[in-house]
Amino acid sequence: MESGQPVMVFGAYGHTGRFVAAELVDRGFVPLLSGRDAGKLRALAESFPGFNVRPASVDDPASLYSALNGAAAVINCAGPFADTAAPVIEAALRAGIPYVDVAAEIEANIDTFAHFGDRARGAGTVVLPAMAFYGGLGDLLATATMGDWTAADEAHIAYGLSSWHPTAGTRAAGIVSRQRRAGRRVRYSGGRLEYRDDSPPTLQWPFPAPMGVRTVIGEFTMADVVTIPSHLSIPEVCTYMTADAAREVSTSDASAPVAVDERGRSAQTFVVDVIVRSGDVERRTIARGQDIYAVSAPLAVEAVHRILCGQTRTTGVASAGELFDAPDFLRALAAHVTLEPHQARRPLGCEDSVAAGH
Repeated sequence: MESGQPVMVFGAYGHTGRFVAAELVDRGFVPLLSGRDAGKLRALAESFPGFNVRPASVDDPASLYSALNGAAAVINCAGPFADTAAPVIEAALRAGIPYVDVAAEIEANIDTFAHFGDRARGAGTVVLPAMAFYGGLGDLLATATMGDWTAADEAHIAYGLSSWHPTAGTRAAGIVSRQRRAGRRVRYSGGRLEYRDDSPPTLQWPFPAPMGVRTVIGEFTMADVVTIPSHLSIPEVCTYMTADAAREVSTSDASAPVAVDERGRSAQTFVVDVIVRSGDVERRTIARGQDIYAVSAPLAVEAVHRILCGQTRTTGVASAGELFDAPDFLRALAAHVTLEPHQARRPLGCEDSVAAGH
């Protein structure tokens, strides 16, 4: 499908990085395998014979810039992104190529928007953070659900996961985020981020069958609170997580994902239920798929394809919903994400969900 364009994958030997490298191959790109551990890169190269291995470290800017030589774009899969995003973006800007990452870390994504917008725009290039299951998919779904609305009162994104076995990268990123927040939790309300010391609310969320009504943690805040408000006028953005999955990811002995098919995906399934409300009118979109880590690969690679083909709406630092035609992008993911129409209901507002907590 593609013309053999080389794309560097930084953190290629990580769990998500492997999915991204394989997806690039499937799409006709040539992955340039990069990361700081040369031994792990050489081992990974056995799965991609003949492909270029380029060790590089965020502590060595020259090595990053050298690793990008000849690359058409870079996808950063190496968390914690609080450590890797800025150095890799710097190298990409110096090389004059687009940057995409799969960061779910709220603070790292805030930093990217705050520090690189003017420079990326001035260079006429694209920096796309959070192009993954958390942040990117929710933003695309919310943007598509908005339709012709230019503003809404609330957006609700409920994540129904059958399970959540975290990767080593997820664990490391969580530790960094908790440290940066001094142990506080975060929510987006009144058009701004709030850091709080109280416990999040719990409530019942009516997911579509077969999942059905499940207990969820309200204000289980993900990167959507950065990506969605970056371009949509919605003062209340609430995210929710099934309570069982939230408990699983937080336990100290949680197991890593286990592959169950030839693509390396786990058996985990997900439902993302998105509702936007304006006045007394609401709109809803439901998405289903398998393996939250694996689905990040087609999201990131489709983004690179569209950026390199000029199918973008702006330059600078931008989220997926602002950068692309969201409905068209979601249609391109049909092999990985199934969209379903659903009868709308009136959503709980963010303040209502707090009242429902216990």
